[in-house]
Amino acid sequence: MKVILFIGLMFLHVFVFAPNINQQAIKRSEALAKTVTVIRDNWGVPHIYGKTDAAVVFGLMYTQCEDNFKGIERNYLYQLGKQAEVDGEANLYTDLQLQLIADSADAIKDYRNSAPWFKKLMDAFADGINYYLYKHPEVKPKVFKHFEPWYALMFTDGSVAATETGGIKLAETKAFYSTDPEKLGALNDERKPVYDMVNERETGSNGFAIAPSRSASGHALLYINPHVPFYFRSEVQLVSNEGLNAYGAVTWGQFFIYQGFNEHCGWMHTSAYADVADLYAEKVIKKDGKWYYEYDGKLKPVATRKLVFNVKNGGQTEQRNITGYYTHHGPVMGSRDGKWLALKANNRSYNALLESWLITKANNLAQYKKAMSLVSNATNSTVYADDKGNTIFWYGNYIPKRNPKYNWSLPVDGSTSATEWLGVHKLNEIITVTNPASGWIQNCNSTPFTASGASSPDKNKYPVYMAPDGENYRAVTAIKILKDAKKLSMDGLIAKGYDHYLAAFDDLLPSLFSAYENAPDSVKQKLAEPVKLLKEWDKRTAIHSVASALAIEWGTLMMKALPPPQTDQGSTFITRRFQTLVKTLSPAQQLGYLSDVLINLKSRFGTWNVEWGDMNRYQRPDDGITFDDNKPSIPVGLTGSGFGQLPSFQSRTVNTSKRYGYSGNSFIAVVEFGTHLKAKSIITGGSSFNPSSKNFTDQAQGIIDGKFKDVLFYKKDVLKHAQQTYHPGDYFK
Repeated sequence: MKVILFIGLMFLHVFVFAPNINQQAIKRSEALAKTVTVIRDNWGVPHIYGKTDAAVVFGLMYTQCEDNFKGIERNYLYQLGKQAEVDGEANLYTDLQLQLIADSADAIKDYRNSAPWFKKLMDAFADGINYYLYKHPEVKPKVFKHFEPWYALMFTDGSVAATETGGIKLAETKAFYSTDPEKLGALNDERKPVYDMVNERETGSNGFAIAPSRSASGHALLYINPHVPFYFRSEVQLVSNEGLNAYGAVTWGQFFIYQGFNEHCGWMHTSAYADVADLYAEKVIKKDGKWYYEYDGKLKPVATRKLVFNVKNGGQTEQRNITGYYTHHGPVMGSRDGKWLALKANNRSYNALLESWLITKANNLAQYKKAMSLVSNATNSTVYADDKGNTIFWYGNYIPKRNPKYNWSLPVDGSTSATEWLGVHKLNEIITVTNPASGWIQNCNSTPFTASGASSPDKNKYPVYMAPDGENYRAVTAIKILKDAKKLSMDGLIAKGYDHYLAAFDDLLPSLFSAYENAPDSVKQKLAEPVKLLKEWDKRTAIHSVASALAIEWGTLMMKALPPPQTDQGSTFITRRFQTLVKTLSPAQQLGYLSDVLINLKSRFGTWNVEWGDMNRYQRPDDGITFDDNKPSIPVGLTGSGFGQLPSFQSRTVNTSKRYGYSGNSFIAVVEFGTHLKAKSIITGGSSFNPSSKNFTDQAQGIIDGKFKDVLFYKKDVLKHAQQTYHPGDYFK
C-alpha cells in the first residue's frame, strides 16, 4: 500500500549539538572553501565549481543556506521528528509517526560504516551548513545549532513523498498512542478519508521523453515538470574535476540533483504508486503484563522503544515520553478491528542516498542503470533520455516481491509467514518502456500501461501490486497531444506541456447540461447566462475567461463530493471516480453547486461575472505566507492539475477574496541532447528568497506564460552572464 505523507519525517534518536563549530572544523572548511568557486548568473542561479565532488557538495550546501536556511532547517525538523519542538502539540503525532518508522541510530551506524569516498560527501554536506552558520552569527536557527553528517542519511529521497506509511492515517496513529495502553488492542477503525483532491498540496508531476524520430532536430528531448509546493527546490549546477557536471533541481537540505540533466543524459522523477509498503494485521494478546503477537502458531513478544519528544507549549518546552511498539514486521502504527497494524517499508536506507548520488554522477545509460540497479528509491518512477537517442521509462524502482494471491492494497495477515516479502524485484523485472516505436513517453502519475500509446507495456505480464494505479486526466491530455506530434522543437514541447485543456470537464459538464435542460423554469431562468457561457467554453483556461472561473469553482465543489476511495491506490483512478460521481449526484445537487458558486462569487466580488485572471493570482509575499488582495499580484490563466491541466497552478483563498497560487509548477526544464546540449528552464518566482533582490520575482511571468530562459550550462556562457563570483565564506549580496 502507498500513501503520500508530505516530506518524509524521520526520528532523531540522539542529538549532538555543538554550541559553535570547533577550530579543526573551521580550518578544514576554510581550506575546502578556497577550492570552490560560486558563480551566480543574472538569474541568481548558482553554478558551483570545485576540485572534488566533496568540495562541490560543500559549496552547494553553503549556497543553499545563503538562499534559504529556513527551508533547510524546516526540512530537517520534518526528517528528524522535531516539529513539535517548534510548532507545539499540533505536530506531535506526525513526529511520532515518523519516529516510529526510523531510528537515527541506524543512520549513525550507516555513516560510520560507509565507504570512505561517500563519507567525505556527507562530511562536506555538514561542513557546508556549519561553516555558513559560523560565518553568519546573525542567523538564529530554531533548533539546529550544528548539523551532523549522518543527517543526510535521514533524508535520502528528494521527493515530496519521501515516506511510505502503507495506508495508515495520522488519526489512527494518534488514536492508538494517545489511548490507555491497557485498551490498545480494542481500538476501532477511526480512519479519515484517504484522499482530499481539493485541498492537498500538489504531489504530481509530468515527464515526457521524445525520440529523435519525433523531434525537429533528430535528437532526443526530455521535459521535466514536477508539481510541488512553490519554492520547494533550488536550481543549481554542480561541476567538479572528478567527472561531475549536472544541472537541475535540488531539494533544500540535500546534496544531489533530484531532477535534472548533464551533457549526455537527463532524468525526470514522477511520484509512483507502485506498492512498496505494507501493513500487517497482528493478533495480539497480553500475558503477565506484556504484549505478544501470534506468528505461525507461536507467540512472539512485542518489542518496545521509548520515544522522547520536546513539545513547545507557549514559552516553555515540555518533555513527552511515548512507548513505541514493534513486531518483526516493523513499527505498530495503529489499530483496526482489534488488530494492531505493523508497517513494513524501506523508508530510510544507505543505498537510497547512494543511488541518488550515483544518478547525479551518471554520464551515460550504463552508469544510470547501474545506479538504478540498487533498487532503493521507494517513491519514484523515472522518465529518461540521452544523447544516444534513448528514451526510457521505469515505473518505480524499489518494489518488494510478494505472493500475488494476496490483496496487498489492504492489510495482510501478520500471523503467518505466507505473507512475508520474498525479496526485492531486480531492475529488469520492473515495468519498463525502452525506445518505444511510438516515439514518445509520458507519465503523469498514472498507470504505466498507457505510457507510450500502442507501445505501452502489457499489464497482464506484471503482478497487480507492481502498478495498482489508474488513469488521471493529465495523462489523458498528454496522450492526446503527443500521439500525433511530429518535428517537435524545444519550444514546441514547452507549448505542449503548457496546454490549458481541462479534460475532466469532458465528463463533468454534459451531466450538468442535462440537469439544466430538465430543470424547472425558475431554475433555468436563474442559471441561463452562466450555463450559456459554459456551453460556449472551449474547456481551456484563460485570464479573461468567465467560464473558466465558473467551471473551476463549480468543479471544486463537485470534487469535494467525491466519496473517499477504499484504498490509497483507489484514489488514483481519477477518471473512473469522476465518471461515477456524475452518475451518483442528483441533477438538483449539480445545479445546486452552480447556484452556490454564483452566490459565493457575488459575496466576494459583487458579481458572479468574474474573469478567471481577476480572481486567480500570483503573489510572492515577503514572508512567504501572508497574501493580501490590496498588494500587487499577477493574473494567472492556469489552474491546478486535478482537472487535467498539464501545467499546474494550485490556488486557494487565504483569508482573501482572490485565490493565490501556492503549489504546482516549480522547476521546469526542456532539454535537447545532441553533440551540444541545449536546454531551457524556468522556476517559480525567482531564485532569491530576498524580497529586495531582482531575482525574487524575475521569473514569475515566465512560469505563468511558459516562457523559459536559456540554461547557461557551459562555463563560457556562465561567465558572460555572471552576476557575482565568490568563494563560500565571502560576502554574498
